[in-house]
Amino acid sequence: MSHLTSDDDVEQAMSQIADSGLKVTRVWAFGNTNTGADQPVYFQFLDTTKKTITINNGTNGIARLDAAVAAAEKHGIQLVLPMLNNWDDLGGINTYCAYFGCTHENFWTHAEAQKAYRDYVTFIVNRYKDSPAIFSWQLCNEPRCQNCDTSVITGWATELSSFIKSLDPKHRVSLGDEGWLCSDDTSLGYAYSCSEGIDFEANLKISTLDYGTVHMYPIGWGYTYPWGNQWIRDHAALALKYGKPIVLEEYGVESTTSNRTAVLQQWQQTIIDSDIAYDSFWQFGTNFPSGANPYDDYAMFYGTQEYQDVVIDHAQAISTKAVSTAARRRASSHRSN
Repeated sequence: MSHLTSDDDVEQAMSQIADSGLKVTRVWAFGNTNTGADQPVYFQFLDTTKKTITINNGTNGIARLDAAVAAAEKHGIQLVLPMLNNWDDLGGINTYCAYFGCTHENFWTHAEAQKAYRDYVTFIVNRYKDSPAIFSWQLCNEPRCQNCDTSVITGWATELSSFIKSLDPKHRVSLGDEGWLCSDDTSLGYAYSCSEGIDFEANLKISTLDYGTVHMYPIGWGYTYPWGNQWIRDHAALALKYGKPIVLEEYGVESTTSNRTAVLQQWQQTIIDSDIAYDSFWQFGTNFPSGANPYDDYAMFYGTQEYQDVVIDHAQAISTKAVSTAARRRASSHRSN
């Protein structure tokens, strides 16, 4: 939403999200470029030619994120703001590495790249920390470090979350990872192998992360749709074990799947029956006034019967859901002001 170029588009989306009974939405607070010409909207310009790093204060820059935050404030929506992308979409880690000469694997410990990212984090946090729309600062969308020891990301998350708390102790901080687990049982497959350099359970123990994040795309990961219920239950058990909320903040099924609604509703029932604090589907869709179409095949479009069944009805159910006292206590101690 922060990369839409039309205020009318942003207003329509946020209005419809609120009308759906949704309380929290995730909006990209990242947008990096090395050229200034490869993205219609970008926030940070790491110019590899001039060797300068600047914030884009133009109409196609930080003003677009301002518009999203303002619309969220207007409609009573709270925002999760990831400030970095693991992937190349909208810039990502590789824009830092193109500038500093790092690799994706050593970005997490590269002193100059980390200083540049912390400078950007400081800018974003200080700009919006007094907004009533902030739910959580998020360190990265789907951080991965293939073939790295899991201590690399855990150490990075520990230091950066502590740094953000020093800037803004009032708001939640989350990692934004996919919830990868580590097991000696190789029969459990990819999601339990630590192969992406993430140990969810170790990260859940970080005191300056207020809740755990989980994503779920079974088919893309080599599993079946029913396996998704086990993934949910595995993480719900950890919420109970550590007394910390866990959010399934991304999950979806491609629109070409004939039984998509049934699959999603089964997962949602498992969420309702578990100690998962809340969930956010991927992704909200609407027919924008401008004709913009930023969606992938997972979008759920406002106004359709599918949207009613999977989004609105579930939002009503989740609003009355109770999680365990231990998992709830941590969430209630970090309300946004």
